[in-house]
Amino acid sequence: MEEIKDVVLEYVIEEYLEDEDEEITYDTPLISGGIVDSFSMVSLKRFLEARYKISIPDEKASPEAFDSVNKIVELVKEFIG
Repeated sequence: MEEIKDVVLEYVIEEYLEDEDEEITYDTPLISGGIVDSFSMVSLKRFLEARYKISIPDEKASPEAFDSVNKIVELVKEFIG
């Protein structure tokens, strides 16, 4: 599952980090830390669904579930095969 972690981390860095020197880890708070907002969360959800050919129900796509790369990976793993 490291690959999913790396894909998600790279996506977040490319799409949402404004300061190129800012470093984030798999445990960095994304939503509560202000890196990802609710609109960005929707685009991240769509990216994950397209990339992994899954469907994440809206009720599962909570801010808590998207608050770190590790939490996102756990969510994605629920719906892969």
